[in-house]
Amino acid sequence: MCAHRPSCPATDTRAHVVAAHPEQGWQLLCDGTIVFDDTGELRPDGLAVAPHRVPGGRPAVVAA
Repeated sequence: MCAHRPSCPATDTRAHVVAAHPEQGWQLLCDGTIVFDDTGELRPDGLAVAPHRVPGGRPAVVAA
């Protein structure tokens, strides 16, 4: 989906952000994945990934 070279990484790693809407709580990655502020994801193949919550009610931090 992405036009940059080298091609974007597999969906199990972080791709480049191509659109960010922090006021709505989501980002679009170059591989077509939509990542939400609560750490949930919608992947281009239709897979929905549940939020990755940690004990204590704080969302997990995903390194970019």
